[in-house]
Amino acid sequence: MEVFRLVKSIYARELNGKGAALYGGRWNSKGVELIYTAGNRSLAMVEVLVNLPFNQLPSDLVMLTLGIPEDIVLQDCELHRLPPDWNRLPAVAATGLIGDSFVHQNEACLLKVPSVVTQGDFNYLINPAHRDFGLIRITKVEAFPLDQRFLRTSGQY
Repeated sequence: MEVFRLVKSIYARELNGKGAALYGGRWNSKGVELIYTAGNRSLAMVEVLVNLPFNQLPSDLVMLTLGIPEDIVLQDCELHRLPPDWNRLPAVAATGLIGDSFVHQNEACLLKVPSVVTQGDFNYLINPAHRDFGLIRITKVEAFPLDQRFLRTSGQY
């Protein structure tokens, strides 16, 4: 299985959950380490774009491809089991508790969660404390310049 992560080039070789622990996110509280990845490159890009103002988009982005062995345990966060407001903005505390519990239980290395940004797509959260984490490899690092059309602020088509 492959998953994708868009990061500033300075973080290309750092695969840890320290950034998520520092700030918290939809699926984790501050202090809980998780690595956010996406099921495809486009989703990885969009997940970054929706979280940054256009005037703060980095020019030095790289796309990481992560290789995950097929036998690594994956937990599925099934949509029908999520609270009704799981996709609300800002994120509700209940979704953070789901990720926190996933990390603390430490039974699986991956948690499959639905994307808020792109209905029908999925993100994969990696628990860097899990015993199988060392089996996950960065298989590719590619420069990922953003199309200049993303930098337009006029809203015109």
